Amino acid sequence: MPIRTVSTATVATRGWRSWSRRLARTWRRSLRFRTLAVTLGATALTITVALVWMSLAIQNDLFESRTAQIMAEAQRATASAQSTLDAAEVAGDVVAIDNLMESVRNSVQRLSSTDRIAAFRISSEPSPIAPQDFDSTGLPAELVTDQMRARVQSDGEIQWWQSVGFTTTDGGTVPGIVVGQQILLPEVGAYELYLGYDLGSESQTLQFVQITLWIVGLGLVVLIGAISWIVLRSVTEPIARAAESSSQLAAGDLEVRLRVRGEDEFAVLGRSFNAMADSIEAQIKELAELSQVQQRFVSDVSHELRTPLTTIRLASDMLNDRRDGFDPAAARAAELLHDQVHRFEVLLTDLLEISRYDAGSVQLETEPTSMTQLAEDVIASMAQLAEQHGSDVRLVAPGGYSPVEMDPRRVRRIVRNLLGNAIEHGEGRPIVVSVDSDAWAVALGVRDYGLGMRPADAERVFDRFWRADPSRRRTIGGTGLGLSIALGDARLHGGTLAVWSELGRGTNFVLTIPRRSDRPHDHSPLPVDPGEDGVLFDDLGLTQPIAVHRPSKGTS
Repeated sequence: MPIRTVSTATVATRGWRSWSRRLARTWRRSLRFRTLAVTLGATALTITVALVWMSLAIQNDLFESRTAQIMAEAQRATASAQSTLDAAEVAGDVVAIDNLMESVRNSVQRLSSTDRIAAFRISSEPSPIAPQDFDSTGLPAELVTDQMRARVQSDGEIQWWQSVGFTTTDGGTVPGIVVGQQILLPEVGAYELYLGYDLGSESQTLQFVQITLWIVGLGLVVLIGAISWIVLRSVTEPIARAAESSSQLAAGDLEVRLRVRGEDEFAVLGRSFNAMADSIEAQIKELAELSQVQQRFVSDVSHELRTPLTTIRLASDMLNDRRDGFDPAAARAAELLHDQVHRFEVLLTDLLEISRYDAGSVQLETEPTSMTQLAEDVIASMAQLAEQHGSDVRLVAPGGYSPVEMDPRRVRRIVRNLLGNAIEHGEGRPIVVSVDSDAWAVALGVRDYGLGMRPADAERVFDRFWRADPSRRRTIGGTGLGLSIALGDARLHGGTLAVWSELGRGTNFVLTIPRRSDRPHDHSPLPVDPGEDGVLFDDLGLTQPIAVHRPSKGTS
């Protein structure tokens, strides 16, 4: 068996993508997280800018003040040394000049508080009495740059300084500055005098201040984050409770209420929500009571009408059977009476069925039934009606032969209703009844190629007594309750009844019944949209799209 190896980089990339997706989902869904993130981000940015500015300001001020102090010390030391040189009498004595130079060096070291001292003769002309150049371990000659020496040599009155880095005994480097100025040695000439000052203590002070500032800044961010979390929690928790209560109320829990505390805005919101919930509960209960009264009224009236309707039906049948002996007007009246009494009886039956659904008293009588065989029986029983309307009903059944537990009477009623609608509104074009199945469900589709419906009309096609075109007359005698009852029968089986319709292309109804009612299946073996899976019934050569002359077709 081949073994797949996944690199660490791939795992890291997948982990990063998963983490970023979770973060983005949390950002979209959590008001608390967004507010806290924005608050912490803005706070951290503000504190960072403030700390950087303060650090730079302290650094500049500390450096400038120390530089000014060093320049003053160096100026005093150089002035004192020059005064000593000006007052000395050497008379060309080499020893006296050397002793004078050593005295000046000690005086400068004592007054300047530094042992980093170097001196270099400016003139390049040989002199037998000129003292030799000198430097110190802390201020070697190579540390003084040529640019610095050139400036000191250029003007004997100006004091110059330069930032340098001094090497420590442990091999490290500390910041410092070198101050340079000329001194005039009697009978010898001008010398460059350089004094080096170590800024290590100031650097440590600045580092301590910066670390303190950053620690304080980090502490402020954490403190502000904690405060923001507490404030946000106190603000968002009532909102979350209100959202949860709203969801429970929308789900049908009419007794849910918010706990009200205090007199603030959230308390006002809670009282308003509770008042709204009380009003909704009262209205829903009132509507439920009215609905029960209405259902009871329809059921009672339907039952009460059955007895007189039976008598009227017997009388109309007798008159209709003997209409040949009547005059033409009486015969026509007897025929119309017989047809309308029959239609009224169908309507009464449908009203009783609807009232049973409303009361929740409908029970299935299931038995193993082949959907294909059932479809063939219905098509055969309605062949004469289809012939009268000029429609050719064709059955396409790649599946659906194996028996499925269903109530055959109710499923047959669904198929008869769908096929009757297709015949009535199919404009005399072919009608395709398709049956297919899979391991989870069996489905039956009825496709006509009539005018079709608009999407808004298709959404209301299962409403009671609704017609897409009220001006169109029913030719089969439907009651307007057929599709509502069909939808109820489908749901009673744990299935679905879906519709697709398009102007100029016709309408397609798909009934899906799961093989097991306790395991509903959301996918149908037949697509609702005939072109959804790339197979159109138009490919069978049965139909062609028709021009639309009327707004939509009516269904019952």
